[in-house]
Amino acid sequence: MSQLTIKSLLFLFLVFSYLRGFSQDTTAKEIPVIWDLATCLQYAKQNNIQLKTLRLTTESAKQDELQSKSALLPNLSGSASQSFNHYNLNTNGTTNAINSSGAYGLSSSWTLYKGGYLKTDIKQKDLAVQSANYTVLSTENDITLSITQAYLSILLDKESIVYNKELVKTSNAQLAQTQHLFNAGTAAKKDVAQFEAQLAGDNYNLTTAENAERQDKITLKQLLQLPATHNFDIVKPDTVISGEPIPDLQTVQQYALQNRPEVKNAELGVRISGYDLDKAKSGYLPTLTLGAGIGTSYANDPTYNAFKQFDNNFYQQGGLTLSIPIFTNRINKTNVAKAKIEMAQSTLALENTKTTLALTTEKAYITTQNAQSQLASAIEQLKYNTEVYRIATQELKIGVFNIVAFYQQRNLYVQAMQSYIQSKYNAALAAKIYAFYLGVPIKL
Repeated sequence: MSQLTIKSLLFLFLVFSYLRGFSQDTTAKEIPVIWDLATCLQYAKQNNIQLKTLRLTTESAKQDELQSKSALLPNLSGSASQSFNHYNLNTNGTTNAINSSGAYGLSSSWTLYKGGYLKTDIKQKDLAVQSANYTVLSTENDITLSITQAYLSILLDKESIVYNKELVKTSNAQLAQTQHLFNAGTAAKKDVAQFEAQLAGDNYNLTTAENAERQDKITLKQLLQLPATHNFDIVKPDTVISGEPIPDLQTVQQYALQNRPEVKNAELGVRISGYDLDKAKSGYLPTLTLGAGIGTSYANDPTYNAFKQFDNNFYQQGGLTLSIPIFTNRINKTNVAKAKIEMAQSTLALENTKTTLALTTEKAYITTQNAQSQLASAIEQLKYNTEVYRIATQELKIGVFNIVAFYQQRNLYVQAMQSYIQSKYNAALAAKIYAFYLGVPIKL
């Protein structure tokens, strides 16, 4: 192999390796390590398998629509046949021959009238495409709420971890101080054991909070459908508390009933079933079809030229066919009856969707009110318990304390802090969900 060829191959290998590495780097950059809520929602909308499947369903509905439109046009088909026959020229069978013949043609038909079925089918297929799009939007909304809930659960876990780490740090300091007092003879061994038990409990709670964060991260990764081995964490916003007033229930319900995709989809379901009824009724009406065809044929004949046969045998035909249904074994009557039943079912489905949505928004309204009231109470409770616990901690530092009273105050403080963290994120989640029914995008 020449030196020039070796250099060329080496150059191509280096270029391929670079492009491959660049491609891998680009692919890796598509999945970030640190996620904010907006990134989570956008990624899910683009990559969620359920949404991808529904979008393919929409594409399938579009193909059905195109097919229904094409039914208004005439069709065209060709035909060709060729045959060969073996026979004997002489009676004694000493000479054999093969005879051939063929026929070729084009035919077309065009449905001119079918009781309005074709145009009704086009309208129905167009609504089916819209319905499929609304199904995608409705599923996007469901995934948005699920991701938001999972995201806020992780934020709650993170804050709980920080809070429990502070408790562990405080318990270590209190244990060290009590151990020092015990060594000096001013504290009992029981006091040291109690602080050791307190530290063990705080470490347990910290481990529980860390495990909860891992579990909630797995939940969010499943919603995003990220690889199990992908390193993953979320951004903690400066605050998740919304001080905006709650919109009144009537405004939210009215907007939701007019704009939510599940309602619009149910309304389309009623219209689609109405077109099914129209199509069923068209079965009682006649069908008018225009047909046309051309063709020719030949047979192998030594005395008759094949091209002249093509010319002499060339034919053209055209005509109209009128089909009038007289007795159809109750097929049309059954189709109309079933279409009416389907339309009644679609109407009930629409009413149920509206009722469910109205109750859901009312529940979200009540949940938001309760969550904000609980948050206000938790803030007050934490404020006073923090001050009492601070005083008790100061008394512990100077050696003027009652161990029973200290533990009581500490437990009240811990409960107040836990209630505050829980109620803060509950209030944030409830407010975001309620505003979402008013068409407000979820942001942190």
